[in-house]
Amino acid sequence: MRYYCTYFDRRYLIRGLALYRSLTRHAEPFTLWVLCFDDETFESLTKMALPEVHPVRLSDFESHYPELKAAKSDRTIVEYYFTCSPFWPLYLLDQHPEIDIVTYLDSDLLFYGSPEPIFEELGDNSVLIIEHRFPKHLLYMEANGHFNVGLLMFRNNAIGRECLQWWRERCLEWCFDRCEDDRYADQKYLDKWPELFQGVRVLQHKGAGLAPWNWMNYRLTLENGQMTIDGEPLIFFHFHGLKIFSSFLFDPVFAGKIYGEMTSPFAPFLYSGYVNELRDTAVWARQTLPNLAIEYTPIAKYGWRIFLSKIRRGKLMTASGVR
Repeated sequence: MRYYCTYFDRRYLIRGLALYRSLTRHAEPFTLWVLCFDDETFESLTKMALPEVHPVRLSDFESHYPELKAAKSDRTIVEYYFTCSPFWPLYLLDQHPEIDIVTYLDSDLLFYGSPEPIFEELGDNSVLIIEHRFPKHLLYMEANGHFNVGLLMFRNNAIGRECLQWWRERCLEWCFDRCEDDRYADQKYLDKWPELFQGVRVLQHKGAGLAPWNWMNYRLTLENGQMTIDGEPLIFFHFHGLKIFSSFLFDPVFAGKIYGEMTSPFAPFLYSGYVNELRDTAVWARQTLPNLAIEYTPIAKYGWRIFLSKIRRGKLMTASGVR
């Protein structure tokens, strides 16, 4: 049995359910705990009664950590979510002593293969982290962290707990969505883990942690619906920054000056495939939650000038049948 945890609110409910469905395809048997940042998410997951999913109400979680109340008062919603990152795995280790290893997952991941190679790399170590693996032209982005919070593993032992406790104290002191004094949100703190704690494994598998900011480092191949990265099978992709505007139009974020354009057939396979996965997940979930809908990004919030510019330059993507 593998033990995973994630968190999200109603805006990411369908993405979180898509993550869950990908785990059912590639990671059985498992348990997935979800910290629900609003009542709508908790009630939806409770109503769905998915056998592997255990939703936790935010108020129940917060009752164990009264110190979070003060932090919540001076941070934005997103900053508060970041602050909760180390508290959430600790909460589960305290509440469920049967957990040997707890794996935190961002809710915008999707699995394409078994995560067992990641556990094999963890081996007897206590903590596993993944580098951003920025190419040279993006190394300036390491100001936000050399490592990515998208997937983290903690063994239920003294070192794993010590690392989480240290991270918890740091995020409680300072966790804001800006770079300041060698800190950035919950993420930049990870840079210190390899020097502070023994048994920290930096994942080497290239198929784990593929993302908009690092795909250009590798030789990608696609054959018979299977994607490889320098010959290693794709385990999961991190769909960070994806903006969905309507039932057929979205911005995959790589089609711009920052990351550069991913070539065909990889972009359609990953991004159009993911948006269609969200569609299929919504259709599946509506069997229990008839009013569930994909949360679209308001164009006004995204910026009309940017939107129209990308339309003119053909930088947005489409996925047939998304609704």
